[in-house]
Amino acid sequence: MSSLNIFDIAGSGMKAQSLRLNLVASNISNANTVSSSEGDVYKSRQPVFAAELKNILDKQHAGSKVNVLGVLESDAPPVMEYAPNHPMADKDGYIFKPNVNTVEEMANMMSASRSYQNNVEVLNTAKQLMLQTLKMGQ
Repeated sequence: MSSLNIFDIAGSGMKAQSLRLNLVASNISNANTVSSSEGDVYKSRQPVFAAELKNILDKQHAGSKVNVLGVLESDAPPVMEYAPNHPMADKDGYIFKPNVNTVEEMANMMSASRSYQNNVEVLNTAKQLMLQTLKMGQ
């Protein structure tokens, strides 16, 4: 495996965690939105990742990257709340709130942030090791 593959692998991990952080931010910012119909309510979004293994047996191109397969919307039902005086209430007096669990989203945010930081540390360590290797020839 080429030493430069480390940068590709860590970079793909950083890109994936950046997407995850953006989705968490979107979920949290829409957690308290209200809709008058079940179909128009915001749905929690989560990324789907996969490891992309490339030519494991080929020593020169071995390595894996994080591949973003897509973003899934939750199929959990929205929260119905009886609020007949709310301006967005339907004819039965209900409003609909997103199915976002803010505690779970905060845990996702902390996990994504730590994963991003770990990938940055991998990049910094690889850079330092390469610099030290270059200095050996002096």
